[in-house]
Order: sequence, then C-alpha cells, then structure tokens
Amino acid sequence: MNGAGKPRPESGLELYAWIFMRVSGLALLFLALGHLLIMHLIHNVDNIDFQFVAARYATPFWRTYDLLMLWFAMIHGVNGLRIVLVDYINARGWRVLSLASLFVVGFVLLTLGSLAILTFQAPAMR
Repeated sequence: MNGAGKPRPESGLELYAWIFMRVSGLALLFLALGHLLIMHLIHNVDNIDFQFVAARYATPFWRTYDLLMLWFAMIHGVNGLRIVLVDYINARGWRVLSLASLFVVGFVLLTLGSLAILTFQAPAMR
C-alpha cells in the first residue's frame, strides 16, 4: 500500500506515471527552491525587469532550467489531475471527455510555454 488506500501499480503505464510523480515531485522541489532563491531572495522584484530576463535567457543554462521546470510542473500537474478525474468521474463518457479536454489544454499550455522560452529573443539595443 502507498498510504492512500490503493496499492502501488505493478506494471504498465500506471506504474510509470506513479514513478514519474515521485521523480518529478523531487525534481520540482529543487528547481522551484532554486527559482525562489534566485528570483526572490538574491534579486528582488525591484531588480527584475525585461533586461534581467533577457540577460538570463542569453545563456542556454537558464532556458534549460526554466524549460525543465515548466515541463516537470505541467506534466506533474496534468498527471495529478488525471488521477483525480479518474477517481471521481464514474460515467465513461464524461471521463473520456474530461480527460481529453485536460490533455488538450495541457498540451496547448506546454507548447505555448515552451515556445515562449525557446524562441525568446531580446530586441537589438539602440
């Protein structure tokens, strides 16, 4: 038992989703704490502006960092909501509709966030 009243999945997609939730949760803990440390303790909101973000995104490290945080957070959140929907929606039609809607919205948000990070270009300074 995993403490929530359900046994841990033994194989298949549910096992990988179960493992992913633990791994992504741990990764998100460190990524989010690092984000909070840098963006809110080392630099305060008075120092963070467009130029600050442009300078950060001039290096691949920060783009990769933010992209990892985005991907882990979105997939972790969508997977968690998927589990809630499967637990509480018993009618097959409503469950399929709600899961399909969740996956479409999750995919759109993940795509838009990834595009914003990957295609960001600071305008040429005059």
